[in-house]
Amino acid sequence: MRNASALSRFVAKMIAVGVVLGGCGQTSSPAPDAGSFGAGSSYAGSSNAGSSDAGSSAGSNGAGMPVAAGSAAKTRIGASIDPANLPGGSSYRNPANGRTEIIVKDTSTTAVLIGDSQSEPAYGWPRQGLAAAGYKVFFCGRGGTGFVASNGTTGNYIDALQRGDWKLPYGTPPLVVIEGGGNDAARGASDAQIVANAERLITSIQQRYPAARVLMVGTLARGAHYGGGRRTEVDTLLGHVAARHGLPFVSAGDWLTRYSLTGSMADRVHLNRQGHTALGVVFGKQLASMGLQYRAPGTLSDLSR
Repeated sequence: MRNASALSRFVAKMIAVGVVLGGCGQTSSPAPDAGSFGAGSSYAGSSNAGSSDAGSSAGSNGAGMPVAAGSAAKTRIGASIDPANLPGGSSYRNPANGRTEIIVKDTSTTAVLIGDSQSEPAYGWPRQGLAAAGYKVFFCGRGGTGFVASNGTTGNYIDALQRGDWKLPYGTPPLVVIEGGGNDAARGASDAQIVANAERLITSIQQRYPAARVLMVGTLARGAHYGGGRRTEVDTLLGHVAARHGLPFVSAGDWLTRYSLTGSMADRVHLNRQGHTALGVVFGKQLASMGLQYRAPGTLSDLSR
């Protein structure tokens, strides 16, 4: 009875200070302190998608440094906690929206990237393009997922966000990039399913980050006249969704043939490192041409937005 009483007092004390282990039945891997990153460094926002390289069984902090399996970040709860005093990578229950979010130092220089296996590797072309445009990268997603597609561990983009498979950063990033559609094309998702989930995701992101710019990036493919098939169709479909919401859109539905990269493939849909680097340059230039490169707050370019 004395031991049981002591245990009860310990549990009550833990509840009182509001510190719990990462929930959802997941092992939460802490991300590194983004404040120490250079432009283009990456961060993983997922408790089970921390690996920077697709297919890796070991966890990673998103900058190529391994994270020990089973490591857990604590979730700080309550309005009395100042998130500015928490270390980078901490999980924080935001009282404003009831969501658990990841603390990122200097969110103002960070682009949130939501994507699939095109974006997951640290050398992926979306990450390289964002780095070229001056951003650090906070990645949310996992290979095998999409607007409708899930990979059996991580849900599709909107379901994964809502149930906490991956977590967004606390604060206000200047840019959120939503990339994907390839897995939806491969698994036969209908236009209606893709549109419905894409619109749900856009709405959720805009509610969470009303001051952030949101960019949609379509589905990497060969082009309609070169065997792009359903992948190119999904790219076009996502362009229509972006237009309805007034969002900028980057079409990638013919990039493999337009930029002569069919010889730089690791398989039928994924580029090798050389191909990723080549498309990273293309994507970075596209961001610049659209005025979406990072602008330091207070500059003329920033004030003119």
